[in-house]
Amino acid sequence: MPLTEKQLEYLKNCNHRWNVKTGATGSGKSFLDFVVTIPKRIEAARGEGLLVLLGNTRGTLERNILEPMRQWWPGNVGNIRSDNTVELFGKKVYALGADNKKHVSRIQGATFEYVYGDEITTWSQEVFEMLKSRLRCEHSHFDGTCNPDNPEHWFKKFLDSDADIYQQSYVIDDGVLPVRVVEELKKEYAGTVYYDRYILGLWCQADGLIYRFGEGNIVDTVPDGGEYYISCDYGTHNPFSAGLWCWNGKQATRIREYYYCGRESMNTKSPEEYYKELERLAGEYTIQAVIVDPSADAFIETIKKHKKFRVRGAKNDVIPGIQTTSQLLNDGAIKIHRSCENSIREFGLYRWDDKSTEDKPIKENDHAMDDIRYFVMTVLRYKMRKAGQPQYVPLWER
Repeated sequence: MPLTEKQLEYLKNCNHRWNVKTGATGSGKSFLDFVVTIPKRIEAARGEGLLVLLGNTRGTLERNILEPMRQWWPGNVGNIRSDNTVELFGKKVYALGADNKKHVSRIQGATFEYVYGDEITTWSQEVFEMLKSRLRCEHSHFDGTCNPDNPEHWFKKFLDSDADIYQQSYVIDDGVLPVRVVEELKKEYAGTVYYDRYILGLWCQADGLIYRFGEGNIVDTVPDGGEYYISCDYGTHNPFSAGLWCWNGKQATRIREYYYCGRESMNTKSPEEYYKELERLAGEYTIQAVIVDPSADAFIETIKKHKKFRVRGAKNDVIPGIQTTSQLLNDGAIKIHRSCENSIREFGLYRWDDKSTEDKPIKENDHAMDDIRYFVMTVLRYKMRKAGQPQYVPLWER
């Protein structure tokens, strides 16, 4: 595949200490690195320091960089070993996840000759500061990529500093994705902060309403049949929110819900009382699983005690969950029945905290929002993939 003008421009200019590509998803940033940049840097290494590949997690590094490298360079890319190293082009390279401080700490006293960084904005600043102090050969280089984030993000401040940095910014149209895929992504992120970041490649503040939600997301009928799930956000004084979902092979509909606030009612309920409400919510349907915030230990144990419902701990990653829920809402894969008044109310109130220096929702009007996110991240995104919708691989896993 021929390189784009943007990619050729990077290769011409990436002779600085820090070389970073920021911008839209699917714009060709990582492709250039696993096909050209990383192999050339490793082959040119003089053996005067460690060679390091650093991702958000070791799993995302494997998926985003090493797996595609094996396809382009068969026989030259090994597997990650138990000591967190991999053989690349005959040389020993450390392959680490920035999330695992224990693994990163094992190399923090060493000199780094070359470092490649994937998804840099997902790292902690502590890991990056350690890396800066160790990239100390006269000819050391860093290549890295990231999607834009909040303009107050620590990495944006580094990029705007007077360090020896070559920075390149990409929009989605700079890549080689099929036109149909690009148009679908534009449609899915329209009207959200993720359009500005993942389509236009802009560093921008998350503010206003989190989701684009309207009459097109609301239905007055329920599906004729399908698989049924319940998602729960547990609360004693704070609201308890639970939704009954039907997955029909194409989309998921929240067909009814239960919502109760102990503080407003001046009467808190026990896990056993909430379990009875759960049974009433399930009604006549066979429930595949009840998805519950894993921190709700007492409620989970109560459900298990009755041996009627299978319980699954929810995946509770907030920002990735909001991203995926937003994408599915915009694409029409999530519908809310008109009777689910509390969900509809919260969609109109759930907002970003525009005073925060990082992406963070205001912790108000978020209980139905949380249980919906649990369902999306634990069940729906996998159902969509199995149904032949591979675009629902979350952005942080691409």
